[in-house]
Amino acid sequence: MENLSFLKKFKRYLVTSALPYANGPIHIGHLAGVYVPADIYVRFLRMNDEDVVFIGGSDEHGVPITIKALQEGVSPKVIVDRYHEMIKRSFEEFGISFDIYSRTSNKIHHETASAFFKKMYDAGQFLEKTSLQYYDEANAQFLADRYITGTCPNCGYENAYGDQCEKCGSSLNATDLINPRSVLSGNTPVMKETKHWFLPLDQYEPWLKKWILEGHKDDWKPNVYGQCKSWLDQGLQPRAVTRDLDWGVKVPIDGVEGKVLYVWFDAPIGYISATRELTDDWEKYWKDQETKLVHFIGKDNIVFHCIIFPSMLKGEGTFIVPDNVPANEFLNLEGDKISTSRNWAVWLHEYLAEFPGKQDVLRYVLTSNAPETKDNDFMWKDFQAKNNNELVAIFGNFINRTLVLTQKYFTGIIPGIDNLTEYDRQTIIEMKAFPEKISQSLHHYRFREGLGEMMNLARLGNKYLTDNEPWKIFASDPKRTGTILNISLQICAELAILSEPFLPFSAEKMRKMFNLPQLKWKDAQNGSWLEPGHKLGKVEFLFDKIEDPQIDVQIQKLMDTKKSNETLHSLLKPSKPGIEYDDFGKMDIRAGTILEAEKVAKTKKLLKLKIDTGVDVRTVISGIAENFEPSEIIGKRVCILINLETKNLKGIESKGMILMAENPDGKLFFVTPDEGTQNGSVIK
Repeated sequence: MENLSFLKKFKRYLVTSALPYANGPIHIGHLAGVYVPADIYVRFLRMNDEDVVFIGGSDEHGVPITIKALQEGVSPKVIVDRYHEMIKRSFEEFGISFDIYSRTSNKIHHETASAFFKKMYDAGQFLEKTSLQYYDEANAQFLADRYITGTCPNCGYENAYGDQCEKCGSSLNATDLINPRSVLSGNTPVMKETKHWFLPLDQYEPWLKKWILEGHKDDWKPNVYGQCKSWLDQGLQPRAVTRDLDWGVKVPIDGVEGKVLYVWFDAPIGYISATRELTDDWEKYWKDQETKLVHFIGKDNIVFHCIIFPSMLKGEGTFIVPDNVPANEFLNLEGDKISTSRNWAVWLHEYLAEFPGKQDVLRYVLTSNAPETKDNDFMWKDFQAKNNNELVAIFGNFINRTLVLTQKYFTGIIPGIDNLTEYDRQTIIEMKAFPEKISQSLHHYRFREGLGEMMNLARLGNKYLTDNEPWKIFASDPKRTGTILNISLQICAELAILSEPFLPFSAEKMRKMFNLPQLKWKDAQNGSWLEPGHKLGKVEFLFDKIEDPQIDVQIQKLMDTKKSNETLHSLLKPSKPGIEYDDFGKMDIRAGTILEAEKVAKTKKLLKLKIDTGVDVRTVISGIAENFEPSEIIGKRVCILINLETKNLKGIESKGMILMAENPDGKLFFVTPDEGTQNGSVIK
């Protein structure tokens, strides 16, 4: 037996997990792709007495944060504070055993990221370029890709983002969009010059090819290696490391205002700043070649962690680069892609509330169905079946039967071994092989395979106990009964050790039932855990069945979500036929203020409004009386079409039309100009 000698190549391990955006809760796709496999690996290393730190944290910068804040009308800090705490608490309750869970809004991160950038900048590691970028004149702001929407040139979807179409999945540039518009104002943006700094990835290409294509062809997962090779074969281009935003790490260059570090540059440095926050001895984890750095990520982050971040580390000059990046593919839900915008997800915080005490069930199902080599599917019926038919019927049943029989026949005291049969000897040999089997699986990041071997050990115990039927021979041969239960108990104890990386809550329950201390992986290899005469603890069920009504609730919840999405989509009005730009240019839309409002007599829908347009004060009849009380809209800022032909309504001349937005449910909202916009300002 190798006795895990492969683990001793490195003095220490630094394990990072992708930093989730703090703009929403964690779902099962995140867990299956990143956090469960990372936690299994770290727990395995700790059980082998390795020096390991496990780094996690919230990514609190970037456009998704600012868009969420814009949608809710709050500051980005309100958003990140809310979701950071929710995510951190969910991880803790679920048993993800970070040594630190930090956040990129912390002062130490801003200092670390600024210093990292400044060192590269001072060494001339960046290219300075002036380029054209979309600009929102109404808000005097350059627009990041996610602040621009328009029609996808590939599928015609009208609400594609400037970086991706969420309907067809195409990667886009903002300039690819047809009829682009600003998320901030709804206006058509203009192109304007702006200056940014770029990481010249093309200069790192020779080193990357040697490091990845020659150095990691055999030990990186095929999906990771293949994606990297594809990028390198196409040729790398310089990539911007700064952008025009207010939220983020400020660019530390004298005289530069209104620019922050691009989130893809700033976020991975969060691993470094979190390690600094954790320990004063942080440099040995980041700058010693005898440290093994492992990044756990999803496949959408492969390029950032295998090409871009290593190039940054290489450029800075003092850091190690990752030894492995075991990225998983995507997990789907009931045959459909998980989507936060469509609420098509199983949220971790909701699962913890609705399935209390069943953290290990979800860990087991996600690992047994892990998308390690291809996209996979989470199905609620499969979740139920894996719990009832595997955890309860095989694993839990074997543990419970063995303990109950030991309590019944030997008052909970471990019996001794008498004469061994050939079946006994073969079972012991097979049992002793499992620690090494599982070790090899985990060392090579094959967590699904390792879990399968753990369950095979439970199956071995179940079969051994069933085949020998100790309950039939106790009266005639108590010594033989004792031998059977002793071997069964040894298998149980080995399961208590080997299951800990996968099922930590259940492993802790087993230790209490067996009255055992915290054990190490070597204890499973040595095979001397339960001596005759050892007193067992209190027996309890390890797992319990999940009944149909519990699953029906979850399936119905998803069906309600799907129905709601379909209803919303069907209610959205299709776009009208295209018009010439000159037609649009004829409209004169101005910012204005409602000075007076009253209901029009003998009507249900009409309000008579007096509006200051900046050009004049005029009367407008508007059909919004069923949505707003006159008193509540006096002083309201509006956008008004002032060159609409005058129309007589109920004997009153209406000179113009105010702009309103209508939800699919018919609810109306004012389209309002930003604060600071003067009456009479032209809306373009």
